[in-house]
Amino acid sequence: MGNDPVRFGILSFAHYHANFWAQSLREMTEAVLVGVWDEDPQRGLEAAGRYGTRYYRDLKTLFRECDAVGITSETVKHADLVEEATKAGMHILCEKPMATTLEDCNRIVRAVRKAGVVYMQNFPKRYDPVNHELVTMVHRGELGKIVMARIRHGHSHGLDSTFAKQWFVDPALSGGGTLIDEGIHAADFLLWLLGEPQEVRATISDRVLRLPVEDTSLAVFSYPSGTLAEVCTSWSFVASEQSVEVYGTKGSALLAGVDLASRDFSTTPYLKVFHRTGELGKWKGSETIPYFKQGNFHQQGPKRFIEWLRTGAEPITGAEEARLSVAMILTAYRAAATGQAQRIR
Repeated sequence: MGNDPVRFGILSFAHYHANFWAQSLREMTEAVLVGVWDEDPQRGLEAAGRYGTRYYRDLKTLFRECDAVGITSETVKHADLVEEATKAGMHILCEKPMATTLEDCNRIVRAVRKAGVVYMQNFPKRYDPVNHELVTMVHRGELGKIVMARIRHGHSHGLDSTFAKQWFVDPALSGGGTLIDEGIHAADFLLWLLGEPQEVRATISDRVLRLPVEDTSLAVFSYPSGTLAEVCTSWSFVASEQSVEVYGTKGSALLAGVDLASRDFSTTPYLKVFHRTGELGKWKGSETIPYFKQGNFHQQGPKRFIEWLRTGAEPITGAEEARLSVAMILTAYRAAATGQAQRIR
């Protein structure tokens, strides 16, 4: 895109992560935050004022001033906004999850393909160096054949009385509760770590917080190789330590500090690895500090997206792969509803 700064607009501040994106963009020299559009004028005006930019009431007017946009609306509105943005030739960074249905995921895939624009699904775990260490270790076979992986991802915000007023707990806007909200991070991480699973069994519960959606979930994905992968999510994790556990025939790896529940409670080393040897082995720790511990986690998406647009230097999670993570989660919901294992499709 040349040497000029990428002109970037943010579509909706419904999702709190829009604040991290705006902060990140304001700190870049490679991009400029042109403005904000929001269907809620008060929210849009307040956000524009906070970040020293302009509020646009008309979406098409903002598009004329931009090269790319970030979509941080309620999840159910992603597909409509993507279609509008692609018609205007916008490159798109989209908040997770991609959509609430596979039909809307397919709409996004078709729109992006037809327009020939860059679409990047924002999954911050993909950018954190400590996660790259773990994934590289697994891909190189340093832990042997993976027997089991466990990913726990969540927080305790559900215990705050104001949480029940958020759009996240309205299934018509969010598509579900903690399984899709938090579990989508774990699903994408599993795709990155182990590839696409074959089937899933799952259980969900709404009995802790009594919200219109589930507040706790447990899903077990299975692979043709025999590997099992557990995804555990909740909005009521007061504190935790390990976020990711990987067990192989040659060793084990434990990773902490990469979700909200463990961020403020885990200690160094955040990544510990044990290699099976002829003698009694020892845990060895990595010196890498997760971005999440550094307070620089959600800001990475816009940075990597802008870097990709300017140089094409780093792979992205595109529309096709983003659809797979949604398929995993929606299939887990189906498994929970039927009480039976379901094949991923």
